Amino acid sequence: MDTLLHVEIESGQARALVAVTTETVQRAQQIHGLSHTAAAALGRALTGAAILGCLQKNAADRLTLTFRGDGPFSPVVCISDGEGSVKGCLENPGLELPLKPNGKLDVGGGVGRIGRLSVVRDMGLKEPYVGQTNLVSGEVAEDLALYLTVSEQTPSLVALGVRLEKGAVVSAGGVLVQPLPGCTEEVLEKLEALSPMLASVSDKARLFPNAYDLTEDIFRTVDHLVLEEQHPRYNCDCSRERIERALLSMGAEELTSLIREQHGAEVSCHFCNSRYQFTEEELRALLEKARG
Repeated sequence: MDTLLHVEIESGQARALVAVTTETVQRAQQIHGLSHTAAAALGRALTGAAILGCLQKNAADRLTLTFRGDGPFSPVVCISDGEGSVKGCLENPGLELPLKPNGKLDVGGGVGRIGRLSVVRDMGLKEPYVGQTNLVSGEVAEDLALYLTVSEQTPSLVALGVRLEKGAVVSAGGVLVQPLPGCTEEVLEKLEALSPMLASVSDKARLFPNAYDLTEDIFRTVDHLVLEEQHPRYNCDCSRERIERALLSMGAEELTSLIREQHGAEVSCHFCNSRYQFTEEELRALLEKARG
């Protein structure tokens, strides 16, 4: 079972979230048939979405990350909630890209290095909160760190990683570290010194598949206390009722065209590949509702 821990650093001067998301990313690879590079890209984004989602106050609050760059995987879209449920999708999931000169997967080339990251927080208010920043590298973690620092004015250290062997995801995880108001210069220096420990978080998640052990390894040089445990999971909440509402939102004119030209419809969910069939009679019933 995947685990995400909320960690207090140096008696509340900073906070961290530590996540092991191996099963979540394995599920995404199974659903979407992800190539090596696509698995790394979507896995990092899913882990980041799960971490940010679990920072929300209410379980029902929803967060949507959209990486819209100039790479073949864009847009990369992930949606999470306050309980750790997360789902995601990207374009061309089976496409493999050449390795970078250093032998690493070219996630930045897949997502794109020119574009925007948008974050939508739906907290049940009249209007959702929307923030945007330019992409830094398309490598996901750097882009999220810039967004949090610039758009939400919260300096952040973000590390996300996915490790694959023989085409299969064997480990995935992420860490978010944020100083809080009143954080001293001494503690800030300690936090900055953690950066080398986070350089290959996927390798550490392979060595320490238990999130508590991973936390102890990463934060052994600072005082820390685990406050809360959550369990991220890949979970798509699509349903026939949701698809019906989507069809109704098309309006009477679009539904009429669909009936006339196709005499039915098949709608696929981008996040879990579930397929929903609608007969001509069912579409006509929806048309009547749309007209009403």
